This record gives sequence, C-alpha cells and structure tokens, in this order.
Amino acid sequence: MKAIIQRVTKASVTVGEEQISSIGRGLCVLLGISVEDTQRDADYIVRKILNLRLFEDENGRAWSKSVVDRDLEVLCVSQFTLQCILKGNKPDFHSAMPAELAQPFYNSILENMRSAHKPELIKDGKFGAYMQIHIQNDGPVTIELSSPAGPTDPKQLSKQEKQQQRKEKTRSKGPSESGREKGALRSRQDPNASSGAEGDVSSEREP
Repeated sequence: MKAIIQRVTKASVTVGEEQISSIGRGLCVLLGISVEDTQRDADYIVRKILNLRLFEDENGRAWSKSVVDRDLEVLCVSQFTLQCILKGNKPDFHSAMPAELAQPFYNSILENMRSAHKPELIKDGKFGAYMQIHIQNDGPVTIELSSPAGPTDPKQLSKQEKQQQRKEKTRSKGPSESGREKGALRSRQDPNASSGAEGDVSSEREP
C-alpha cells in the first residue's frame, strides 16, 4: 500500500461542478491499494497517517505534533495510479487492486481512521469518480509512505507489530529517565567509566 501525505492549509474534492468534500488545516492523503495488500498493510498506513508528527506544538517547535494531537482534519482520496508500473513510457496499473475489491477495503480503512480519530474530522473523495483535487500544500511538506514488506509467519508478524508499537510509545514519551539513572549508576560504580565527554550518549538516543 502506498500513500502520498501532504500537510495542507486547505484541500477539497470536486466532482463535475460540485464540491463534495473539503478540509482546513490538516493532511491530504492520496492512497493507492495494491493487489497484495492485507489488513496488516491497512493498519500500518492508518497508524502512520494519524501519528506522523508533521505539525508544530503550542510553543512553535516543529515536527512535534500529529493530526490527532492537534485535532486536525484528514482528507483521504483513493488513487489507484500510485500502483503504476511503467512499461516504456506507458503506465500499467495491473498491480492495483481491482475496484470491486478495493472499494470495500478502502471503506474499511476510512472506518479505522474514524475509530482512531474523531469521525467528523475524516473526510473522503468519491471512489471511482473523475475528481479534481485542490490542495494547498503547507511548507511544502510531502511524505511518501509504503507499507513494509514483512514476514508471512503469523507469530513473527505479531512480534514485529508489538515491537513497532512499543517503539512509537517510547518516542511519544521522550528520553527515558530510567536510562539516565542507569548511566549515572554505572559511572558511580566504575570510576573509569566514560562520563559522556567522549560521545557516549546512548541513553539519550531516541529508540
């Protein structure tokens, strides 16, 4: 699964002469579903869209807050052309999931977003329609995201998913106090231990 995520000041979708959806500040997401995508790919993409720290905090510090943190909107548009494979100069879209399968899958992705965020803040285009997408990119900031190819063993998948979730929780909490305390304890126990002046800052690194 592929997603093009743009931080926007506003975005809207028009079909024919009718504007069917619009948002203010937030994210505009173009989403391409492949024939090989599963629920695991969908869960990964939804989690990343909602937790990417593309916004400033209340003190103006950049790259600190997500759309969920800031109660901002998301406009999601299905775009099968992201699964394009070029054959010479001609685009081929056989890697894209067929529409009859992609539409219910895409709708389930939207529902997952609404469950994880405020439902009224998740907007949509019109699946399968010829649309005009009006995007006012803020920055510009554009992130290209693909769901990772991973192991197929269910036990390994579960282990990998739990590790990823632990990493994201740790990042949101910031540097570990216990890590600093352990470093200080080692220094007291070993007078020859590095004080950090030689670049030993492992306890301060973001996992």
